Parts: sequence; C-alpha cells; structure tokens
Amino acid sequence: MSEGARPLEGLRVVELGQLLAGPFTGTILAYFGAEVIKVEPPGGDPIRGWREVKGGTSLWYRSLGRNKKSVTLDLKSERGRALALSLLDGADVLVENFRPGAMEQWGLGPDVVKARNPKLIYARISGYGQTGPYANKPGYASVTEGFGGFRYLNGEPGKAPVRPNISLGDTLSAIHAALGIALAIIQRQRSGEGQTIDVALYESIFNLLEAVVPEFDGAGLVREPSGTTLTGIVPTNTYRCADGRHVIIGGNGDSIFKRLMVVAGRPDMAEDPALANNAGRVRQEAAIDAVLAEWCAGLTSAAVIAQLEAARVPVGPIYSVADMVADPHYQARGLFETVEVDGEPLKIPAILPRLETTPGRTDWPGGAVGSHNEEILGGLLGLSGAELEALRAEGVIA
Repeated sequence: MSEGARPLEGLRVVELGQLLAGPFTGTILAYFGAEVIKVEPPGGDPIRGWREVKGGTSLWYRSLGRNKKSVTLDLKSERGRALALSLLDGADVLVENFRPGAMEQWGLGPDVVKARNPKLIYARISGYGQTGPYANKPGYASVTEGFGGFRYLNGEPGKAPVRPNISLGDTLSAIHAALGIALAIIQRQRSGEGQTIDVALYESIFNLLEAVVPEFDGAGLVREPSGTTLTGIVPTNTYRCADGRHVIIGGNGDSIFKRLMVVAGRPDMAEDPALANNAGRVRQEAAIDAVLAEWCAGLTSAAVIAQLEAARVPVGPIYSVADMVADPHYQARGLFETVEVDGEPLKIPAILPRLETTPGRTDWPGGAVGSHNEEILGGLLGLSGAELEALRAEGVIA
C-alpha cells in the first residue's frame, strides 16, 4: 500500500464522542489522513473496557482508536470546557454523539462554537436526531434498529425479531456521518463556511429500507419478516448441505435460474414457461425451494459451490471470522492489517472504501488514555508543564 498523501490530510478533527457511532466516524476520517484528536474523560472512553480486554485495554479499541491522538478533558469542569473550545477554534470538523442538549449545556453547542470558528463542520450523532418530539429520548443502536424498521423485517415469520450480533445502527450512522462530513467539506470549498450535520441512528437504519415505503403507500403492502428468503425475489435462499454447512444461492436472474435448475437436475423447471420470469417464480417459491433444498442436502457445501460456480450461478458459503482470516481472497484484497501492541502483533480490519491512488492506512493502533496530552495541550494549545501538572492535580486531565 502506498505511503503517499491521503485525501483528508491537513484536516483537523476533534472527536468528542464515546462508545461507537462518534468514534467510528473518527476512525474512518483518521484512516484517510485526518488528524483526529480524540477527547476522552480522564477515565477514558468506556469502550476501552468492553468485550475482550488484553493488557488493560479492549482489543476492539486497538482498532477503533487507530490513528487518533488521545487527549483527556473533563467536560463537566469549566476548565475542561474552555480547553475544548480552544481546540475547536483551530479545528475543521467536530464529531459528537452525546444526547441532544448536552453540548449546549456545556457551552459547546453549534451557535457558540461556530460563532468563534465559522468554518467548522459540526457533525452530531444521536438516537433520534436533534429535533422532533423524540429528540430527547435515549437512543442506543439496539432500540433504534427497531424504531427504524430493520428489526421488524429481520427474523422468522411468527417469531421474535432477531438482532444481528453487531451494533449495526451505530456503524451505519458513523458511515452516514463520514459521508455528510465529506459533502460538507466540498460545500465549504465553495462557500467558505461550515455547517451542522444531524445524523440520527434510526434514520441511518431507515435509509436501508429500499422499496418498503413506496410499496406500502402505493399498494398498501407491509413487508413482513421472511427468514432466509427475500420477499418478492425467487430463488434467493440459504440451504443446508450434507456436511452440515450452509450455502447461499442467488438464482433470481432469468438466465441464471435456467442454469441453476439444470445443474440441480431439473431441466424441466429450467424450461418451464411459468418460471421464465421472477413473477412466475414467486408464485412457485415453495416448490423451487424444496427442489434446491433436496439437491443441496445430497452434496457437500464445497460440491454445491463448485458445480454452481462452474455454471456461473452466484453462490457462496457463510463465513465466520476464522474463515475470513484463512481465505486467500480476503488476504489478497488487503482486508487485514497487522499492528503491534505491547510487542505483539494484532490483526485489525482495514477500513473501506478502497481508493486507487490515495488509499487509507493504519499508522498506529489505539493507544493509552491521554497519550497525546503533552503534544496537543502542551504543543498545540501552548500550556506549560506546570499548567499541565495543575490540570492533572485538579482531575481535568488524566
């Protein structure tokens, strides 16, 4: 990977968020070259202690905190807030994901900050947005995935909705925030002024819903959960093979369906005029799925994949992380980067998208709480050693 300039180099970002949505926004920006100053409370971002912890810091944080400069400030103290304002005076972007109103209570709201720095892009992430009757509700990703419509669709018919074992709403919101920041940077080049970006977790989920809204409004249809299938598109499903593993088959293109059924030993279905298009196949979904399920059950997953790939039918396995790490395609595409933590190597995921001439990269893993206090508070803001020591004694910084 090139060590040359990255697209966001020269951009200074102050990240005031905690846990996931705000910090992952900062991770994306830092990966592509921005100087991200992560402001943490003196005890550190709580996510440092979540899930698997090694050497006192979660393995997750080594990835999430990459390329960031950690500064500790107690934003509940007057001195901490004053130092945060000084940081924002020289920043291009602010990312925050506190509850709506918290920044205003601390004297760090958009009106105050942008009056001092009109070019600042002020990115806000919250559960329900900064306005509206639900703005002040607490909004973790799990709750907003339900409110945003995703959980209703995700699961088996007649059973409790299923959550994925990741914080989907947080990650999607971070991607939306990073996109909003990129758009605001382009606009600032034209106008010379920054703007506020309002990202709601539930709206990031809502943005995934494809045709759900127009189908309801135009045809009165409420899309229901469909298990391993996709409503109105046939065949696309998951099938269990003889070795106990599952494969996903996407045979919903007209010509693809013909090739699929020939390989599955049913050339009669391949040539059946009633199944020549998707509308006809939807009416015969149960019969098609039964044939494919029986065929897959008689073969190993490797055999199913080999036969369908030879016939140019989209098919693939369901991977665990162990499968991903071992797979040569993942490796060839550079999806794992190795960093050193306490003298030991650690794989962390690359951040996408992939840029041809100005790719992102990991420069260092997430480090210790307040590891850049001297560089930022001393070097950038010009505080003396005595002032830093006094701030430590007061508990303003770690």
